Amino acid sequence: MLRRQIATVDLSTGEVSKAPLPPEWRRRYLGGRGINMLLLYSRYPPVDPLSPHNPLIFGCGLLTGLPGFGSGRMNITAYSPASGNLGDSNVGGHFGPELRFAGYDHLIVTGRSPHPTYLLIRDDAVEIRDASHLWGLNTLETQQALRREVGDERLRVLAIGPAGERGVRMASIITGPKDAAGRFGMGAVMGSKNLKAVAVKGSRDLTVAHPRELLSHIRQQYEGLWKRKWIQTLGRLGTPRLMAPANEGGWLLTRNDQGGPLGERGRAIYAESLEPYSLGMASCFGCTVHCRHRHLVKGGPRGEGPEYSVFAWMGANLEVLNTEFIIRASDLLNAYGMDVMDTMVMIAFAFELYQRGIIPRSLAGMPLEWGDGEAVLALIHQMAHREGLGDILAEGSYSLKRLPPEAEPYLMRVRNALVGPAPGGRVVKSFGMGHAVATIGGHLHRNRPGVDVLRLPPQVLQELYGGPVSSDYRSYEGKARMVWWHELLYAVCDSLGFCRFQTVFNSPHAPQYPEYRELIRLALGWDMSVEELREAGERIYVESDADIAAAS
Repeated sequence: MLRRQIATVDLSTGEVSKAPLPPEWRRRYLGGRGINMLLLYSRYPPVDPLSPHNPLIFGCGLLTGLPGFGSGRMNITAYSPASGNLGDSNVGGHFGPELRFAGYDHLIVTGRSPHPTYLLIRDDAVEIRDASHLWGLNTLETQQALRREVGDERLRVLAIGPAGERGVRMASIITGPKDAAGRFGMGAVMGSKNLKAVAVKGSRDLTVAHPRELLSHIRQQYEGLWKRKWIQTLGRLGTPRLMAPANEGGWLLTRNDQGGPLGERGRAIYAESLEPYSLGMASCFGCTVHCRHRHLVKGGPRGEGPEYSVFAWMGANLEVLNTEFIIRASDLLNAYGMDVMDTMVMIAFAFELYQRGIIPRSLAGMPLEWGDGEAVLALIHQMAHREGLGDILAEGSYSLKRLPPEAEPYLMRVRNALVGPAPGGRVVKSFGMGHAVATIGGHLHRNRPGVDVLRLPPQVLQELYGGPVSSDYRSYEGKARMVWWHELLYAVCDSLGFCRFQTVFNSPHAPQYPEYRELIRLALGWDMSVEELREAGERIYVESDADIAAAS
Protein backbone atom coordinates (compact mmCIF):
# COMPACT_ATOMS: atom_id res chain seq x y z
CA MET A 1 0.00 0.00 0.00
CA LEU A 2 2.92 2.35 0.46
CA ARG A 3 4.24 2.13 -3.10
CA ARG A 4 1.82 4.68 -4.47
CA GLN A 5 2.13 7.46 -7.01
CA ILE A 6 1.30 11.11 -7.51
CA ALA A 7 0.05 11.90 -11.01
CA THR A 8 0.28 15.51 -12.22
CA VAL A 9 -1.70 16.72 -15.23
CA ASP A 10 -1.04 20.12 -16.81
CA LEU A 11 -4.14 21.00 -18.82
CA SER A 12 -2.41 23.95 -20.50
CA THR A 13 0.27 21.79 -22.13
CA GLY A 14 -1.37 18.36 -22.06
CA GLU A 15 1.61 16.91 -20.17
CA VAL A 16 1.11 14.04 -17.70
CA SER A 17 3.82 13.08 -15.23
CA LYS A 18 4.03 10.54 -12.42
CA ALA A 19 6.24 10.27 -9.38
CA PRO A 20 6.46 7.95 -6.37
CA LEU A 21 5.11 9.27 -3.09
CA PRO A 22 8.10 9.84 -0.78
CA PRO A 23 7.85 7.34 2.13
CA GLU A 24 8.99 9.93 4.68
CA TRP A 25 5.87 11.99 3.97
CA ARG A 26 3.73 9.14 5.31
CA ARG A 27 5.08 9.22 8.84
CA ARG A 28 4.73 12.98 9.02
CA TYR A 29 1.47 13.63 7.15
CA LEU A 30 -0.13 10.15 6.65
CA GLY A 31 -2.06 10.89 3.43
CA GLY A 32 -5.29 12.49 2.20
CA ARG A 33 -5.75 15.92 3.74
CA GLY A 34 -2.30 15.87 5.37
CA ILE A 35 -0.32 15.35 2.19
CA ASN A 36 -2.68 17.63 0.26
CA MET A 37 -1.72 20.43 2.65
CA LEU A 38 1.95 19.61 2.18
CA LEU A 39 1.62 19.65 -1.61
CA LEU A 40 -0.38 22.88 -1.74
CA TYR A 41 1.81 24.96 0.53
CA SER A 42 5.20 23.61 -0.48
CA ARG A 43 4.71 23.81 -4.24
CA TYR A 44 2.11 26.45 -5.02
CA PRO A 45 2.12 30.02 -3.66
CA PRO A 46 -1.26 31.73 -3.13
CA VAL A 47 -2.87 32.84 -6.39
CA ASP A 48 -6.20 34.01 -7.75
CA PRO A 49 -8.33 30.89 -7.11
CA LEU A 50 -9.87 31.06 -10.59
CA SER A 51 -6.56 31.44 -12.40
CA PRO A 52 -4.85 28.55 -14.26
CA HIS A 53 -2.10 28.60 -11.62
CA ASN A 54 -4.37 27.36 -8.82
CA PRO A 55 -3.72 23.62 -8.39
CA LEU A 56 -6.60 21.23 -7.83
CA ILE A 57 -5.34 18.39 -5.62
CA PHE A 58 -7.18 15.10 -5.15
CA GLY A 59 -5.82 13.08 -2.22
CA CYS A 60 -6.77 9.62 -0.92
CA GLY A 61 -6.28 8.75 2.72
CA LEU A 62 -3.52 6.45 3.93
CA LEU A 63 -6.09 3.67 4.46
CA THR A 64 -8.72 4.66 1.87
CA GLY A 65 -10.05 1.52 0.18
CA LEU A 66 -9.83 -0.81 3.17
CA PRO A 67 -13.07 -2.57 4.16
CA GLY A 68 -13.76 -0.67 7.35
CA PHE A 69 -14.50 2.62 9.15
CA GLY A 70 -16.21 4.12 6.09
CA SER A 71 -12.87 4.24 4.29
CA GLY A 72 -14.23 5.62 1.02
CA ARG A 73 -13.19 9.18 1.75
CA MET A 74 -10.73 11.57 0.15
CA ASN A 75 -9.95 15.31 0.16
CA ILE A 76 -9.98 17.83 -2.68
CA THR A 77 -7.83 20.91 -2.05
CA ALA A 78 -7.08 24.25 -3.73
CA TYR A 79 -7.18 27.95 -2.99
CA SER A 80 -10.85 28.76 -2.49
CA PRO A 81 -12.94 31.01 -4.78
CA ALA A 82 -15.40 31.35 -1.88
CA SER A 83 -12.92 32.97 0.51
CA GLY A 84 -9.66 33.60 -1.36
CA ASN A 85 -7.86 31.44 1.21
CA LEU A 86 -7.50 27.72 1.83
CA GLY A 87 -10.16 25.48 0.32
CA ASP A 88 -10.38 21.83 1.33
CA SER A 89 -13.40 19.55 0.91
CA ASN A 90 -13.84 15.97 2.07
CA VAL A 91 -15.93 13.62 -0.07
CA GLY A 92 -17.10 10.02 0.32
CA GLY A 93 -18.65 7.49 -2.02
CA HIS A 94 -16.50 5.21 -4.18
CA PHE A 95 -14.20 7.45 -6.21
CA GLY A 96 -11.31 7.58 -3.70
CA PRO A 97 -10.92 3.80 -3.41
CA GLU A 98 -11.11 3.44 -7.20
CA LEU A 99 -8.32 5.99 -7.65
CA ARG A 100 -6.19 3.93 -5.27
CA PHE A 101 -7.06 0.74 -7.18
CA ALA A 102 -5.68 2.47 -10.28
CA GLY A 103 -2.38 3.01 -8.44
CA TYR A 104 -2.61 6.67 -7.41
CA ASP A 105 -2.97 8.24 -3.99
CA HIS A 106 -2.79 11.83 -5.21
CA LEU A 107 -3.70 13.60 -8.43
CA ILE A 108 -2.70 17.22 -9.12
CA VAL A 109 -4.38 19.14 -11.95
CA THR A 110 -2.86 22.45 -13.04
CA GLY A 111 -3.33 24.87 -15.92
CA ARG A 112 -6.41 25.46 -18.04
CA SER A 113 -7.50 23.57 -21.11
CA PRO A 114 -8.42 25.69 -24.17
CA HIS A 115 -11.62 23.66 -24.50
CA PRO A 116 -13.78 21.44 -22.23
CA THR A 117 -11.99 18.24 -21.26
CA TYR A 118 -12.24 15.29 -18.92
CA LEU A 119 -9.61 12.97 -17.50
CA LEU A 120 -9.88 9.23 -17.95
CA ILE A 121 -7.64 7.17 -15.67
CA ARG A 122 -7.31 3.42 -16.16
CA ASP A 123 -4.29 2.10 -14.28
CA ASP A 124 -1.16 3.33 -16.10
CA ALA A 125 -3.17 5.20 -18.73
CA VAL A 126 -4.03 8.82 -17.87
CA GLU A 127 -5.79 10.48 -20.82
CA ILE A 128 -7.04 14.01 -21.45
CA ARG A 129 -10.19 13.71 -23.57
CA ASP A 130 -12.52 16.20 -25.21
CA ALA A 131 -15.63 17.00 -23.16
CA SER A 132 -17.35 19.53 -25.43
CA HIS A 133 -20.32 17.19 -25.74
CA LEU A 134 -20.63 17.04 -21.95
CA TRP A 135 -20.53 20.79 -21.27
CA GLY A 136 -23.91 21.95 -20.01
CA LEU A 137 -24.96 18.57 -18.62
CA ASN A 138 -25.72 18.23 -14.94
CA THR A 139 -23.61 16.05 -12.68
CA LEU A 140 -25.80 12.95 -12.96
CA GLU A 141 -26.13 13.23 -16.74
CA THR A 142 -22.35 13.62 -17.02
CA GLN A 143 -21.65 10.47 -15.02
CA GLN A 144 -24.16 8.46 -17.04
CA ALA A 145 -22.81 9.77 -20.35
CA LEU A 146 -19.22 8.86 -19.45
CA ARG A 147 -20.17 5.34 -18.41
CA ARG A 148 -21.87 4.85 -21.77
CA GLU A 149 -18.96 6.41 -23.66
CA VAL A 150 -16.29 4.33 -21.92
CA GLY A 151 -18.52 1.24 -21.90
CA ASP A 152 -18.17 0.53 -18.19
CA GLU A 153 -21.06 0.83 -15.75
CA ARG A 154 -18.65 0.61 -12.82
CA LEU A 155 -16.65 3.66 -13.90
CA ARG A 156 -16.34 6.09 -10.98
CA VAL A 157 -16.71 9.76 -11.88
CA LEU A 158 -16.23 13.14 -10.19
CA ALA A 159 -18.13 15.81 -12.15
CA ILE A 160 -19.23 19.42 -12.09
CA GLY A 161 -22.58 20.74 -13.24
CA PRO A 162 -23.72 24.09 -14.66
CA ALA A 163 -22.70 25.89 -11.43
CA GLY A 164 -19.06 24.83 -11.72
CA GLU A 165 -18.99 25.69 -15.42
CA ARG A 166 -20.19 29.22 -14.64
CA GLY A 167 -17.81 29.85 -11.76
CA VAL A 168 -20.46 29.93 -9.03
CA ARG A 169 -18.35 30.46 -5.93
CA MET A 170 -20.13 27.74 -3.94
CA ALA A 171 -19.99 25.17 -6.76
CA SER A 172 -19.27 21.62 -5.64
CA ILE A 173 -17.85 18.48 -7.22
CA ILE A 174 -20.22 15.50 -7.20
CA THR A 175 -19.69 11.75 -7.45
CA GLY A 176 -22.60 9.33 -7.46
CA PRO A 177 -26.08 10.71 -6.77
CA LYS A 178 -25.06 12.97 -3.89
CA ASP A 179 -21.50 12.59 -2.58
CA ALA A 180 -20.15 16.13 -2.66
CA ALA A 181 -16.87 17.91 -2.22
CA GLY A 182 -19.27 20.57 -1.21
CA ARG A 183 -17.83 23.64 0.37
CA PHE A 184 -15.25 26.28 -0.59
CA GLY A 185 -15.91 26.29 -4.34
CA MET A 186 -13.83 23.36 -5.54
CA GLY A 187 -16.32 22.93 -8.40
CA ALA A 188 -15.63 26.50 -9.53
CA VAL A 189 -11.89 25.76 -9.57
CA MET A 190 -12.56 22.70 -11.70
CA GLY A 191 -14.76 24.72 -14.06
CA SER A 192 -12.13 27.46 -14.37
CA LYS A 193 -9.80 24.79 -15.77
CA ASN A 194 -12.41 23.68 -18.34
CA LEU A 195 -12.31 20.32 -16.61
CA LYS A 196 -15.77 18.75 -16.67
CA ALA A 197 -15.00 15.44 -14.98
CA VAL A 198 -12.42 12.95 -13.76
CA ALA A 199 -13.28 9.31 -14.44
CA VAL A 200 -11.35 6.36 -13.04
CA LYS A 201 -11.35 2.56 -13.20
CA GLY A 202 -8.64 0.60 -11.43
CA SER A 203 -7.71 -3.08 -11.43
CA ARG A 204 -4.84 -3.20 -8.93
CA ASP A 205 -4.91 -4.74 -5.50
CA LEU A 206 -4.12 -3.03 -2.21
CA THR A 207 -1.53 -5.25 -0.59
CA VAL A 208 -1.72 -5.37 3.21
CA ALA A 209 0.82 -6.62 5.75
CA HIS A 210 -1.40 -8.92 7.81
CA PRO A 211 -4.55 -9.72 5.79
CA ARG A 212 -6.11 -12.40 8.03
CA GLU A 213 -5.60 -10.40 11.21
CA LEU A 214 -6.85 -7.27 9.48
CA LEU A 215 -10.12 -8.91 8.41
CA SER A 216 -10.61 -10.35 11.89
CA HIS A 217 -9.98 -6.95 13.47
CA ILE A 218 -12.42 -5.20 11.13
CA ARG A 219 -15.05 -7.86 11.81
CA GLN A 220 -14.69 -7.26 15.55
CA GLN A 221 -15.01 -3.53 15.02
CA TYR A 222 -18.16 -4.00 12.95
CA GLU A 223 -19.71 -6.20 15.61
CA GLY A 224 -18.93 -3.61 18.25
CA LEU A 225 -20.25 -0.71 16.20
CA TRP A 226 -23.55 -2.36 15.48
CA LYS A 227 -24.26 -2.74 19.18
CA ARG A 228 -24.15 1.03 19.55
CA LYS A 229 -27.44 2.90 19.57
CA TRP A 230 -26.06 5.84 17.57
CA ILE A 231 -24.96 3.51 14.75
CA GLN A 232 -28.33 1.77 14.70
CA THR A 233 -30.13 5.12 14.57
CA LEU A 234 -27.88 6.42 11.77
CA GLY A 235 -28.57 3.24 9.78
CA ARG A 236 -32.32 3.78 10.14
CA LEU A 237 -32.81 7.55 10.00
CA GLY A 238 -29.55 8.90 8.56
CA THR A 239 -28.17 12.30 9.54
CA PRO A 240 -31.66 13.94 9.66
CA ARG A 241 -31.92 12.19 13.05
CA LEU A 242 -30.15 15.34 14.34
CA MET A 243 -33.18 17.53 13.60
CA ALA A 244 -35.08 16.56 16.76
CA PRO A 245 -32.25 17.25 19.25
CA ALA A 246 -31.24 20.43 17.38
CA ASN A 247 -34.77 21.83 17.42
CA GLU A 248 -35.55 20.77 20.97
CA GLY A 249 -32.10 21.85 22.20
CA GLY A 250 -32.56 25.32 20.74
CA TRP A 251 -29.69 25.57 18.28
CA LEU A 252 -31.42 25.64 14.89
CA LEU A 253 -31.25 28.82 12.84
CA THR A 254 -34.55 30.24 11.59
CA ARG A 255 -35.18 33.20 9.26
CA ASN A 256 -31.48 33.91 8.75
CA ASP A 257 -30.96 33.67 12.51
CA GLN A 258 -33.70 36.17 13.33
CA GLY A 259 -36.04 33.68 14.95
CA GLY A 260 -35.88 31.12 17.71
CA PRO A 261 -36.47 27.35 17.55
CA LEU A 262 -39.32 26.05 15.45
CA GLY A 263 -40.92 24.32 18.42
CA GLU A 264 -43.78 21.99 17.56
CA ARG A 265 -43.78 23.17 13.94
CA GLY A 266 -40.37 21.57 13.52
CA ARG A 267 -41.81 18.08 13.87
CA ALA A 268 -43.00 18.36 10.26
CA ILE A 269 -39.38 17.96 9.11
CA TYR A 270 -38.01 15.50 11.66
CA ALA A 271 -36.20 12.46 10.26
CA GLU A 272 -39.33 10.30 10.33
CA SER A 273 -40.91 12.54 7.69
CA LEU A 274 -38.54 10.97 5.14
CA GLU A 275 -39.90 7.46 5.57
CA PRO A 276 -42.77 7.74 3.01
CA TYR A 277 -40.18 8.63 0.34
CA SER A 278 -37.42 6.22 1.36
CA LEU A 279 -36.57 3.16 -0.74
CA GLY A 280 -33.97 1.86 1.73
CA MET A 281 -30.53 2.89 2.90
CA ALA A 282 -27.19 3.11 1.07
CA SER A 283 -23.57 3.54 2.08
CA CYS A 284 -20.17 4.69 0.90
CA PHE A 285 -17.36 2.22 0.19
CA GLY A 286 -16.22 0.13 3.15
CA CYS A 287 -19.04 1.22 5.46
CA THR A 288 -21.36 -0.91 7.52
CA VAL A 289 -23.59 1.94 8.68
CA HIS A 290 -25.66 2.78 5.56
CA CYS A 291 -26.61 6.30 6.69
CA ARG A 292 -28.15 7.77 3.53
CA HIS A 293 -31.69 7.27 2.26
CA ARG A 294 -32.42 6.18 -1.27
CA HIS A 295 -35.51 8.18 -2.11
CA LEU A 296 -38.14 8.82 -4.75
CA VAL A 297 -40.62 11.67 -5.00
CA LYS A 298 -43.45 11.74 -7.50
CA GLY A 299 -42.24 13.05 -10.83
CA GLY A 300 -38.62 13.18 -9.72
CA PRO A 301 -35.58 10.97 -10.24
CA ARG A 302 -34.37 8.38 -7.78
CA GLY A 303 -31.87 10.04 -5.52
CA GLU A 304 -29.99 9.78 -2.25
CA GLY A 305 -30.25 11.83 0.91
CA PRO A 306 -31.15 14.49 1.82
CA GLU A 307 -28.87 15.06 4.79
CA TYR A 308 -29.33 17.04 7.98
CA SER A 309 -27.74 20.07 6.34
CA VAL A 310 -30.63 20.48 3.87
CA PHE A 311 -33.25 20.03 6.59
CA ALA A 312 -31.48 22.57 8.82
CA TRP A 313 -30.44 25.22 6.29
CA MET A 314 -33.55 25.02 4.07
CA GLY A 315 -36.24 23.45 6.23
CA ALA A 316 -35.54 25.34 9.44
CA ASN A 317 -33.67 28.47 8.35
CA LEU A 318 -36.01 29.24 5.44
CA GLU A 319 -39.00 27.71 7.25
CA VAL A 320 -39.85 25.43 4.33
CA LEU A 321 -41.55 22.86 6.53
CA ASN A 322 -42.27 20.43 3.71
CA THR A 323 -40.13 17.33 3.32
CA GLU A 324 -40.96 16.87 -0.36
CA PHE A 325 -39.68 20.38 -1.17
CA ILE A 326 -36.54 19.65 0.85
CA ILE A 327 -35.91 16.47 -1.16
CA ARG A 328 -36.46 18.32 -4.44
CA ALA A 329 -34.07 21.08 -3.41
CA SER A 330 -31.43 18.53 -2.39
CA ASP A 331 -31.69 16.72 -5.71
CA LEU A 332 -31.53 19.99 -7.64
CA LEU A 333 -28.43 21.17 -5.75
CA ASN A 334 -26.67 17.85 -6.41
CA ALA A 335 -27.58 17.92 -10.10
CA TYR A 336 -26.39 21.51 -10.56
CA GLY A 337 -23.31 20.88 -8.39
CA MET A 338 -23.88 23.44 -5.62
CA ASP A 339 -23.04 23.38 -1.94
CA VAL A 340 -26.10 23.02 0.27
CA MET A 341 -24.99 25.21 3.18
CA ASP A 342 -23.56 28.15 1.27
CA THR A 343 -26.42 28.20 -1.24
CA MET A 344 -29.06 28.18 1.48
CA VAL A 345 -27.24 30.85 3.49
CA MET A 346 -27.22 33.10 0.42
CA ILE A 347 -30.92 32.46 -0.22
CA ALA A 348 -31.77 33.20 3.43
CA PHE A 349 -29.72 36.39 3.09
CA ALA A 350 -31.79 37.36 0.02
CA PHE A 351 -35.05 36.60 1.85
CA GLU A 352 -34.08 38.90 4.72
CA LEU A 353 -32.96 41.67 2.35
CA TYR A 354 -36.36 41.42 0.64
CA GLN A 355 -38.14 41.39 4.00
CA ARG A 356 -36.35 44.59 5.04
CA GLY A 357 -36.87 46.34 1.70
CA ILE A 358 -33.15 46.44 0.88
CA ILE A 359 -33.69 44.69 -2.45
CA PRO A 360 -36.85 45.33 -4.50
CA ARG A 361 -39.13 42.79 -6.10
CA SER A 362 -37.90 43.98 -9.50
CA LEU A 363 -34.43 42.60 -8.66
CA ALA A 364 -35.72 39.45 -6.96
CA GLY A 365 -38.09 38.70 -9.83
CA MET A 366 -40.65 37.27 -7.38
CA PRO A 367 -41.79 37.67 -3.79
CA LEU A 368 -39.29 36.14 -1.36
CA GLU A 369 -41.43 35.04 1.55
CA TRP A 370 -40.29 32.77 4.38
CA GLY A 371 -41.61 29.25 3.84
CA ASP A 372 -42.04 29.58 0.06
CA GLY A 373 -40.38 26.42 -1.32
CA GLU A 374 -41.08 27.40 -4.94
CA ALA A 375 -39.11 30.62 -4.47
CA VAL A 376 -36.21 28.64 -3.04
CA LEU A 377 -36.16 26.28 -6.02
CA ALA A 378 -36.33 29.23 -8.41
CA LEU A 379 -33.35 30.94 -6.75
CA ILE A 380 -31.32 27.71 -6.87
CA HIS A 381 -31.93 27.63 -10.64
CA GLN A 382 -31.01 31.32 -11.00
CA MET A 383 -27.80 30.91 -9.02
CA ALA A 384 -26.68 27.83 -10.97
CA HIS A 385 -27.20 29.63 -14.28
CA ARG A 386 -26.18 33.10 -13.04
CA GLU A 387 -29.48 34.71 -13.94
CA GLY A 388 -31.02 37.80 -12.33
CA LEU A 389 -30.59 38.01 -8.56
CA GLY A 390 -29.00 34.56 -8.69
CA ASP A 391 -25.99 36.03 -10.50
CA ILE A 392 -25.34 38.24 -7.46
CA LEU A 393 -25.98 35.51 -4.88
CA ALA A 394 -23.66 33.15 -6.78
CA GLU A 395 -20.79 35.42 -5.68
CA GLY A 396 -21.15 34.39 -2.01
CA SER A 397 -19.48 36.93 0.29
CA TYR A 398 -18.30 38.86 -2.80
CA SER A 399 -21.97 39.66 -3.50
CA LEU A 400 -21.67 42.58 -1.07
CA LYS A 401 -19.74 44.47 -3.78
CA ARG A 402 -22.92 44.48 -5.87
CA LEU A 403 -25.49 45.19 -3.17
CA PRO A 404 -26.40 48.33 -1.18
CA PRO A 405 -24.09 48.90 1.82
CA GLU A 406 -26.96 48.35 4.26
CA ALA A 407 -27.07 44.68 3.15
CA GLU A 408 -23.74 43.82 4.83
CA PRO A 409 -24.95 43.15 8.43
CA TYR A 410 -27.39 40.47 7.28
CA LEU A 411 -24.89 38.14 5.58
CA MET A 412 -23.99 35.25 7.89
CA ARG A 413 -20.24 34.70 7.50
CA VAL A 414 -17.02 33.96 9.36
CA ARG A 415 -13.86 36.11 9.27
CA ASN A 416 -15.62 38.46 6.83
CA ALA A 417 -15.19 35.91 4.07
CA LEU A 418 -16.75 32.47 4.16
CA VAL A 419 -20.54 32.33 4.34
CA GLY A 420 -22.47 29.66 6.14
CA PRO A 421 -21.77 29.28 9.87
CA ALA A 422 -23.52 26.22 11.21
CA PRO A 423 -26.57 26.32 13.47
CA GLY A 424 -25.78 26.35 17.16
CA GLY A 425 -22.86 28.74 17.39
CA ARG A 426 -24.64 31.00 19.86
CA VAL A 427 -26.11 28.25 22.01
CA VAL A 428 -23.50 25.47 21.90
CA LYS A 429 -20.34 27.28 22.91
CA SER A 430 -17.93 24.70 21.52
CA PHE A 431 -19.63 24.97 18.10
CA GLY A 432 -19.18 28.74 18.04
CA MET A 433 -15.55 28.52 19.06
CA GLY A 434 -14.91 25.81 16.49
CA HIS A 435 -16.32 27.97 13.68
CA ALA A 436 -14.04 30.83 14.68
CA VAL A 437 -10.71 29.03 15.10
CA ALA A 438 -10.90 26.24 12.51
CA THR A 439 -8.14 26.12 9.91
CA ILE A 440 -10.94 27.09 7.51
CA GLY A 441 -13.19 29.49 9.40
CA GLY A 442 -16.78 28.31 9.60
CA HIS A 443 -15.93 24.75 8.55
CA LEU A 444 -18.62 22.56 10.11
CA HIS A 445 -16.53 19.40 10.46
CA ARG A 446 -12.99 20.65 11.00
CA ASN A 447 -13.23 20.50 14.79
CA ARG A 448 -16.91 20.16 15.75
CA PRO A 449 -17.20 18.33 19.11
CA GLY A 450 -20.54 16.71 18.40
CA VAL A 451 -20.55 14.89 21.73
CA ASP A 452 -20.87 18.24 23.53
CA VAL A 453 -24.66 18.11 23.20
CA LEU A 454 -25.01 14.61 24.74
CA ARG A 455 -24.72 15.88 28.35
CA LEU A 456 -22.22 13.16 29.21
CA PRO A 457 -21.08 12.80 32.83
CA PRO A 458 -18.15 15.12 33.71
CA GLN A 459 -15.92 12.15 34.56
CA VAL A 460 -16.45 10.67 31.08
CA LEU A 461 -15.51 13.98 29.48
CA GLN A 462 -12.44 14.39 31.70
CA GLU A 463 -11.20 10.91 30.83
CA LEU A 464 -11.77 11.51 27.11
CA TYR A 465 -10.21 14.98 26.89
CA GLY A 466 -7.57 14.77 29.61
CA GLY A 467 -8.91 17.66 31.65
CA PRO A 468 -12.09 19.20 33.08
CA VAL A 469 -14.86 19.91 30.56
CA SER A 470 -18.36 21.06 31.46
CA SER A 471 -21.18 18.69 30.50
CA ASP A 472 -23.42 21.71 29.84
CA TYR A 473 -23.17 22.70 26.18
CA ARG A 474 -24.08 26.27 27.12
CA SER A 475 -20.99 26.54 29.32
CA TYR A 476 -17.59 27.82 28.21
CA GLU A 477 -15.65 25.67 30.71
CA GLY A 478 -13.17 23.35 29.00
CA LYS A 479 -14.53 23.99 25.51
CA ALA A 480 -11.17 25.20 24.16
CA ARG A 481 -9.72 21.82 25.19
CA MET A 482 -12.56 20.01 23.40
CA VAL A 483 -12.18 21.94 20.17
CA TRP A 484 -8.40 21.46 20.08
CA TRP A 485 -8.73 17.73 20.80
CA HIS A 486 -11.23 17.27 17.98
CA GLU A 487 -9.19 19.38 15.56
CA LEU A 488 -6.27 16.99 15.89
CA LEU A 489 -8.35 13.80 15.81
CA TYR A 490 -10.21 14.91 12.69
CA ALA A 491 -6.95 15.87 10.96
CA VAL A 492 -5.82 12.27 11.48
CA CYS A 493 -9.23 10.91 10.48
CA ASP A 494 -9.20 12.85 7.18
CA SER A 495 -5.61 11.88 6.48
CA LEU A 496 -6.39 8.18 6.95
CA GLY A 497 -9.50 8.40 4.75
CA PHE A 498 -12.08 7.51 7.40
CA CYS A 499 -15.64 8.76 7.86
CA ARG A 500 -16.18 11.42 10.51
CA PHE A 501 -19.34 9.65 11.69
CA GLN A 502 -17.29 6.64 12.76
CA THR A 503 -15.07 8.54 15.13
CA VAL A 504 -15.73 10.60 18.27
CA PHE A 505 -18.07 12.92 16.39
CA ASN A 506 -21.09 10.96 17.55
CA SER A 507 -20.01 9.02 20.61
CA PRO A 508 -17.11 8.82 23.12
CA HIS A 509 -17.09 5.07 22.49
CA ALA A 510 -16.41 5.41 18.75
CA PRO A 511 -13.03 4.43 17.25
CA GLN A 512 -10.15 6.83 17.76
CA TYR A 513 -6.33 6.72 18.03
CA PRO A 514 -5.86 3.19 19.49
CA GLU A 515 -8.11 1.65 16.84
CA TYR A 516 -6.42 3.67 14.09
CA ARG A 517 -3.00 2.61 15.37
CA GLU A 518 -3.97 -1.06 15.17
CA LEU A 519 -5.36 -0.69 11.65
CA ILE A 520 -2.14 0.96 10.51
CA ARG A 521 -0.12 -1.88 12.05
CA LEU A 522 -2.20 -4.59 10.39
CA ALA A 523 -2.44 -2.86 7.00
CA LEU A 524 1.05 -1.41 6.67
CA GLY A 525 3.18 -3.28 9.18
CA TRP A 526 4.02 -0.03 10.99
CA ASP A 527 4.29 0.14 14.75
CA MET A 528 3.04 3.72 15.03
CA SER A 529 2.26 4.88 18.56
CA VAL A 530 -0.82 6.80 19.66
CA GLU A 531 1.42 9.74 20.48
CA GLU A 532 2.94 9.68 16.98
CA LEU A 533 -0.56 9.82 15.52
CA ARG A 534 -1.44 12.80 17.69
CA GLU A 535 1.77 14.52 16.63
CA ALA A 536 0.88 13.91 12.98
CA GLY A 537 -2.52 15.50 13.56
CA GLU A 538 -0.91 18.51 15.22
CA ARG A 539 1.67 18.80 12.44
CA ILE A 540 -1.06 18.80 9.79
CA TYR A 541 -2.92 21.47 11.72
CA VAL A 542 -0.31 23.90 12.96
CA GLU A 543 2.86 23.82 10.89
CA SER A 544 3.58 27.06 9.07
CA ASP A 545 4.02 27.27 5.32
CA ALA A 546 7.78 27.61 5.81
CA ASP A 547 7.96 24.53 8.00
CA ILE A 548 5.97 22.50 5.48
CA ALA A 549 8.16 23.67 2.62
CA ALA A 550 11.28 22.75 4.57
CA ALA A 551 9.88 19.31 5.41
CA SER A 552 9.28 18.55 1.76
